[in-house]
Amino acid sequence: MQYRPFGRTGIHVSPFALGAMMFSSFGNSDQREVDTMVGRALDAGINFVDTVDAYGDSEEMLGRALKGRRDDIVLASKFALAQGDDPNRRGGSRRWIMTAVENSLRRLQTDHLDVYQMHRPDPDTDIEETLAALTDLVRSGKVRVIGTSDMPASDIVEAQWISQRRGLERFRSEQPHYSLLDRSIEREVLPVAQRYGMGTVIWSPLASGMLTGRLRRGQESDLLRTRRFAALRDERRIDAVEQFIPLAEEAGMSLTHMALAFVIAHPGVTAALIGPRTIEQLDDLLAAAEVSLSDDVLDRIDAIVAPGTGIGRMDQEYDTPSIVSASLRRRPVAERSAQ
Repeated sequence: MQYRPFGRTGIHVSPFALGAMMFSSFGNSDQREVDTMVGRALDAGINFVDTVDAYGDSEEMLGRALKGRRDDIVLASKFALAQGDDPNRRGGSRRWIMTAVENSLRRLQTDHLDVYQMHRPDPDTDIEETLAALTDLVRSGKVRVIGTSDMPASDIVEAQWISQRRGLERFRSEQPHYSLLDRSIEREVLPVAQRYGMGTVIWSPLASGMLTGRLRRGQESDLLRTRRFAALRDERRIDAVEQFIPLAEEAGMSLTHMALAFVIAHPGVTAALIGPRTIEQLDDLLAAAEVSLSDDVLDRIDAIVAPGTGIGRMDQEYDTPSIVSASLRRRPVAERSAQ
């Protein structure tokens, strides 16, 4: 497997990263199978493993699976998503970060994280507060590199400036969503990440299963997530998938392999997360590492979903407060009526 620079950190990682979300009680709770999958992925050359504190018992299962092989991998986890109803057990405050990292280290049975990522932006916390806490973790040796996930390009730039002016550690990686169906990060996020020498790790390159070929027009889906996520029922996205399937067939590959090969073909992408639930899924995903796309195939992909654009949105994507909060995009009624 060909390894790639993780931005300008000096770390090198595989183009596929093993995502551990499915290694949990709501995915595959069989520890022996998880041990087998982790071992098989590492034996195949994957050296980057990514998990999250909010994914149930994922960190605990992964920690057990990595016994004896911890030093062989770049291990990443995240913080910021809510851990229960307590408003102080979430976000980017120093109070929560210091607690969250200790919990993750204990569950993963390790004394450090190679990459520690802010899972979502926290508009309620000053980014300098977050960066100062993360800087202390790096200087203490508990964290090697800090990163973000789903952070808008403008926020990435602001954080880089603050780090420079305050002498703080800077974010060295970003984990955005990117797929055949959503290429919006090509406009700003990927160029900004390249400009600042950040590694990028793509989440859900298969668009929550839409790009496996299992979701077809007119067919009953066997994906339980279909009822939960509106994006999986988006007719526009289904139309695009129906165009991608014959393109993949003509190119002599599965849609899954074409989707993964597309993502890691971008020069601004370091790695794509693969999140298998079964050994069979893992074997199929690993086979995609040998696939590359011709310029003709890439041109035809561009004709279906144009560069820098997207069709619909993933339900799990981050919405900036200015979109969510009506008060930030509407003048008060009295002010409007006075005009």
